[in-house]
Amino acid sequence: MDSNVLIAGFGGQGILFMGQLFASACMHQGLNVTWSPAYGAEMRGGTVNCTVCLSDDEVACAFVDEPQNVIALNASSFEKFEKKIKAGGTIIVNSSLVKSLPSRDDITYKFAPMTEIARSVGNEKMANIVSLGVFIKILPFVEKESIINEMKTILTGKKAPLLDGNIKALNEGYNAVN
Repeated sequence: MDSNVLIAGFGGQGILFMGQLFASACMHQGLNVTWSPAYGAEMRGGTVNCTVCLSDDEVACAFVDEPQNVIALNASSFEKFEKKIKAGGTIIVNSSLVKSLPSRDDITYKFAPMTEIARSVGNEKMANIVSLGVFIKILPFVEKESIINEMKTILTGKKAPLLDGNIKALNEGYNAVN
């Protein structure tokens, strides 16, 4: 297995946290992983993305010209990265914030109202975790339980009150798609 995912949105959406969570869960399931963040100086509100490369073998390079998979949490990320996806790839799209129609017939699209689902869970800032649930349901690189175990490891101390909501958001995203 050799794949990658580019996760993109705007600063404040938890893009980097989501990428780290996914990468860590993959690593604990025995995959080799790299995580590479990319963001402007204006973090909150500016464009943020990260790439997670995963493989059964060593990962030679974290730089990806044509991602195989993209998670786009806002319109500008969708517009920027839809055209860069490798033929045969998949894009997971937050239809709460992206109203554009698909423009390619050589990739798979999965639209889900991630912000609305997160709002129904109690916090629209959990749209990132909802999208992770959608992603691992569509492309099961990692087991949902591995993500939950990583959340339990990371969301401790002052962040412990966020654990139950994040688990609920992950489950809601996972159950939102077939």
